[in-house]
Amino acid sequence: MKCGVVDVGSNTIRLSIYRCEGGRIKLLLNKKEMAGLAGYIRDGVLSDGGILVACRVLSGFRALLDNFDIRELYVFGTASLRNIVNTEEALETIQEVTGLTVEVLTGAEEARLSFLGAATGGGASAGLLADIGGGSTELVAYRDGAVVSGCSLPMGSLSLYSRYVEGLFPTQEETRRIRSFAAEELEKARTPGGTCRHLVGVGGTIRAAAKLCNDIAGADPDNRLIPAAELRDLYKGLKKGDKNTLRQILRSAPDRVHTILPGLIILNTVLKAYEVETVSVSSCGVREGYLLDRVVGRQKDAGGAGADA
Repeated sequence: MKCGVVDVGSNTIRLSIYRCEGGRIKLLLNKKEMAGLAGYIRDGVLSDGGILVACRVLSGFRALLDNFDIRELYVFGTASLRNIVNTEEALETIQEVTGLTVEVLTGAEEARLSFLGAATGGGASAGLLADIGGGSTELVAYRDGAVVSGCSLPMGSLSLYSRYVEGLFPTQEETRRIRSFAAEELEKARTPGGTCRHLVGVGGTIRAAAKLCNDIAGADPDNRLIPAAELRDLYKGLKKGDKNTLRQILRSAPDRVHTILPGLIILNTVLKAYEVETVSVSSCGVREGYLLDRVVGRQKDAGGAGADA
């Protein structure tokens, strides 16, 4: 079976097409649109313009799957639709315009599914997972392949940019305010005394940061294991905001030029609080977790029920 999974995020809307066989999944195609829905939120309301942007992108994805003769399309939303006051209105409009039903994940569900997806790639048996999105950040502590604790923080790379930054790149004062807010939010949720030597990173911010680190170090572009010290050095260099910094971002991660520093502030706040030493960038995340849980898992359950009947 082939199917599509769409993640309606605060910064990007992403489509992934998979083949599912025997409980296993294989990624066939990835496509993303930089929709920037967090930028359409004012006083907790997603504007009509933002809703129509989501409709336009989703309609385009639906047409793409029709061209491939793929009928199964699953759509879920995260902070972009969860943290607004007009969620129901937005969902109704999207369904009326596109014919698609969007499932809105809770913060706890997003954290669990991010871990489930990232776990498909293997890695360390114990550590911390961080999924830094455009509108929220999910943290999951795990041991022996099982979740120990998890939380969702109401801050992401695009939401912090929209809230604190006036220009293209944060000023020193704006950077200080973002850093203070991120530390306060993490302190509210963090279990005192907890440390994790290894962090698994999920999301566009961490992928972009790893690419920048690899480019600066002249490392293999496919390298996915980054020392935390390199990420701290990257943050120190980027927060200066000089022309060389902007040129480096435009070369390596042009679509993240305005959100990379707010995202890095979140990441480095986590690295410092948990005394992280190494970061691995996962190629899988919440979309794979959603597919395994909502689609593959339910197919298995249905097959089992049929066999027992």
